[in-house]
Amino acid sequence: MTSSADFPNLPSVWLHELTWEEVASYLRRRDTIIVPFGTTEQHGPAGSLGLDGYVAIGLAEDAAKKAGVLSAPPVWYGDSSHHLGFSGTISLRTETLIQIVYDIVRSLARHGFKRILMVNGHKWTNLPALTSAARNIREFELPGVLTAVADPMYLARGVAGKIKETNEHHAGELEVSQVLYKFPHTIRPDRFSDAACDFNQALGPFATDDLFGGGRDTIDQPWTSWDQKRMAPTGQFSSNRAASSEKGKQYHDYMVDRLVEYLNWWQAYQGPLGQETP
Repeated sequence: MTSSADFPNLPSVWLHELTWEEVASYLRRRDTIIVPFGTTEQHGPAGSLGLDGYVAIGLAEDAAKKAGVLSAPPVWYGDSSHHLGFSGTISLRTETLIQIVYDIVRSLARHGFKRILMVNGHKWTNLPALTSAARNIREFELPGVLTAVADPMYLARGVAGKIKETNEHHAGELEVSQVLYKFPHTIRPDRFSDAACDFNQALGPFATDDLFGGGRDTIDQPWTSWDQKRMAPTGQFSSNRAASSEKGKQYHDYMVDRLVEYLNWWQAYQGPLGQETP
């Protein structure tokens, strides 16, 4: 099994901070890279527009250091059309994001990266594009390249319920806590509040009001930026009043450890790649 001790003597885990010769040296020993995906979208009065990007960057950097792998530069834009009613939000169409994933994977694969882990800091909404692209590029173009997608909504199921004090949704307690811990200059603690969206009233009894809630039967009902402005006039979907750096560290460290566990297993994986012989 690989470990950080096997990592080549490089000055950074970030691809964009290395020279091409340093990357080539890494590729002689490793073929794994993380690609963090975030957004530039509103996160209520307390969170910066880059919150999702900071989530992904923090996870990618710390996991890369512990697992001894590289991380590609972050993708700062995502599928955020439902937030366009708030100043500063920049959104990509779903099909645009899919094409960005294709081009990133093609470029990395050309140089010899065979294991490409996408870390999504934008819970839920980026996933249709990321997972579709990850699956399709392997099936139809690059069967010898392994792709995977990690998202806090699934990665942190084992710890979220032990930390949060209320329902967790957009600009909520957990993601604000995590970024407060890692990038405190981007959070406005004096703007923490109990503002929350009444999903039952806005979208009916099958709406998801807690991304870590579990146990509730749901139906995915997309909403527009105009709907969202009515549902959540401040942009915040759930209370972040109880957010803290201590909670953020616990939440963050748990996910980093799980990512490292996966990366160590993945790099040791020697199973079949490419097309199987009938």
